[in-house]
Amino acid sequence: MGFEAPLTSEVDPAAVVLGRGVARVPPADDVGEIAGEIAAQASFEDFYETERLRLFRVLALVTGNRQETEDVVQEAFLRIWNRWEVVRDYENPAGYLYRTAVNLVLGRHRRMAVAARHLGARLLAHDPLDAVDARDEIGRALARLTPRERAALVLTDLLDLPAKEAAAAMGIRDSTVRVLAARARERLRSVMGETHE
Repeated sequence: MGFEAPLTSEVDPAAVVLGRGVARVPPADDVGEIAGEIAAQASFEDFYETERLRLFRVLALVTGNRQETEDVVQEAFLRIWNRWEVVRDYENPAGYLYRTAVNLVLGRHRRMAVAARHLGARLLAHDPLDAVDARDEIGRALARLTPRERAALVLTDLLDLPAKEAAAAMGIRDSTVRVLAARARERLRSVMGETHE
């Protein structure tokens, strides 16, 4: 009656019953590793659920901007997840999370200030309104980029991520990130040049 396979240590009975053919049962050592990975993931998920809203509220007060807060929360948890095997054993993982998040905010603000100086150096004057105009002009220039170009530029130039990490964040190849970022820089130079001619 259909497919039948002998039940040995090499056959997964559930796979046979469900008609999926023969599947290999992982060796006992691998099962332990898999169980450990699942436990680590579950405890990270618990940590995430416990701290996410609290971190968001704290950072909202620091940044004053919902989108920036969401971005920083996401980046902070991503960094914690990448180091979870070490961080979970810290005496205060939540404290490490908050320090990471605040450092991300401060780093973003420093990089944005540097970018504003580089991109808008010609426009900055002693009048504070000129600085506001420069930031507005930079914002309009960034808005003319495609979302992928903006993401590549922000990840590589503002967040100083290597192309490989930016590519992982965007779900594309690192060579594509480099091309998108270079294209974005060129378009920004072109747009910024148009407004000054």
